[in-house]
Amino acid sequence: MAFPSRWLAKYWFLLALVVCFAVGHGFSQSLEPVAKWPPLRNGLVFAVMWAMGVTLKPDAVRRSVTRPLPCLLAIGTNVFLVPLLCLPFWWLLSPVEFGGLFVAALVPCTLASASVWTRKAGGDDSIAIMTTLVTNVACVLVVPLGVALVLAKQVTISPLDQMIKLALLVVLPLIVAQMMRRWVGRWADRNKLAISSAAQLGILMMVMIGAVSSAEYLGHTTGVSWWSQLPMLLVASGVHLAALASGVFVSRRLGLPAEQQIAVGISGSQKTLMVGLQVAIDCGVSVLPMLIFHLAQLVLDTIIASRWSAKHGVGVSTD
Repeated sequence: MAFPSRWLAKYWFLLALVVCFAVGHGFSQSLEPVAKWPPLRNGLVFAVMWAMGVTLKPDAVRRSVTRPLPCLLAIGTNVFLVPLLCLPFWWLLSPVEFGGLFVAALVPCTLASASVWTRKAGGDDSIAIMTTLVTNVACVLVVPLGVALVLAKQVTISPLDQMIKLALLVVLPLIVAQMMRRWVGRWADRNKLAISSAAQLGILMMVMIGAVSSAEYLGHTTGVSWWSQLPMLLVASGVHLAALASGVFVSRRLGLPAEQQIAVGISGSQKTLMVGLQVAIDCGVSVLPMLIFHLAQLVLDTIIASRWSAKHGVGVSTD
């Protein structure tokens, strides 16, 4: 019984992700009124971003500020390189699929897993934390501008409306959470696992909402099936791996130590599912690329982190 217990402890989120997506897709007609209720989506995003923000320790940010180069490399990879890697597929994918892929490339680094996977791989998680903070704050400008420049013909939401919404749903809860650490910081540190688990449950609910939208897209679009999404899986995996490898390669060429190379590679290539689903739904593009990108990065980075941890003699935790 030890093997299945260890396996479930390590991969329960992946399994829950598949189950929630299957439930949302299978019962899409029944769940559609709930899934299309904006206060639910907005509330979930706000609550999850707050939960992730309240567990971030300011000392990790201070440590990374003293070594700005790896942080700048990771931020540049996440904000600029990943969207650029997606542009060649403009001519190969349908507009709604490319729109979903480009939205996935524009959204910030994930607060949920970048620092955890970096730590598991033996990397410097302070770099990953700084990258998530900067890219999440910067997404207020990066996402609307990127959408306006590349997806203007198929997206109706105005850049200003998108900026305001992202500021309220992404930046504001992070600011509130950090301000609240003055009073609840010790409580948040003691209950970090419980808070992170609650945030993951919020992410799973958002996945279910995204699955309802994907079922509607698959049902109303001719010629689209799950088999037809295999190229998107290859594209998303390729973009993620190319960004990760580029971050590691450039860091190595600049003479950064191994733990910083790992942090740049992982945090520079990961994207947040929570914000990505919200933006994709608002923009009216397919949510499938965001879901596929997130699933691909979880699976691939689990494998990569395990290999790196074994190479550097780091024990892989399950937190």
